Amino acid sequence: MVLLLKTTQELLTERNKDKIKVGFVPTMGNLHAGHISLLKRALSDYDVVYFSIFVNPKQFGPQEDFNRYPRTLEQDLALIEALEKEYQNKKVIVFAPARAEEIYPPGFAQTVSVRGDISEILEGAIRPGHFDGVSTVVFQLFDLIKPQEAYFGLKDYQQYLVIKHMVNDLLLPIKITGMPIIREESGLALSSRNQYLSEQDKIVSLTLSKTLLKLKKLIDGKKENLEMANQEVEQTLKDKNWNYLEIRDADTLSTDLTNSKEVTILAVYQLGTTRLLDNLQVTIS
Repeated sequence: MVLLLKTTQELLTERNKDKIKVGFVPTMGNLHAGHISLLKRALSDYDVVYFSIFVNPKQFGPQEDFNRYPRTLEQDLALIEALEKEYQNKKVIVFAPARAEEIYPPGFAQTVSVRGDISEILEGAIRPGHFDGVSTVVFQLFDLIKPQEAYFGLKDYQQYLVIKHMVNDLLLPIKITGMPIIREESGLALSSRNQYLSEQDKIVSLTLSKTLLKLKKLIDGKKENLEMANQEVEQTLKDKNWNYLEIRDADTLSTDLTNSKEVTILAVYQLGTTRLLDNLQVTIS
């Protein structure tokens, strides 16, 4: 039976019972197969896994969909319990704070900010303060749970790099593991926001994954093909539904690919108010 904790005090009491090594999966809930893949990996690696469900207000801008973001705790718990039963002698502890004050106590005035291009370009440029909100909440959860390893989906690739930088900069003894994107059969990356799409939107949205695959094929693992791929990017961006489509170094997100051994094609395609993120890694030589 999954243990559900709704207050910070309950969490601290449980975590302080012993000092065993634990894995951690942070989420905002409304779970899909992508989230479950993270939990599967964590349960394969650890006997006890903490799993947070918290819609973090600090990472939403004033015009974004914080109030609209789906909250489906009962449904999420059912999915987690079903998976836990498949792993004998393993335990999932869900931390689903009932109030934001459990994470941000009254008078909370701290911000954990990862400075530099890694957080200020792409999503950081479009959503000012977003990554400050992400790194702040993740730091708070890391401090409470003290995991040995935390699992993040690579669909939010820039977020994954921001968290890795935070952990390295602050010397946190936590391994950050990125997990592959889970996709629908059509190729669309799974996301809680996909439910906002109409059937027609879903058809149009395939432009995103098809474009990434086209660019990967153009690059074909060869550095000399990057110029041709960037020319294709310029033509593609004539479709104004693209928030961005860029080829960057996979480790630094730099546009200087001179010494890159792997690049990431990062993109956001927008349909109405729904922004669809995706990316693809390409090894080059």
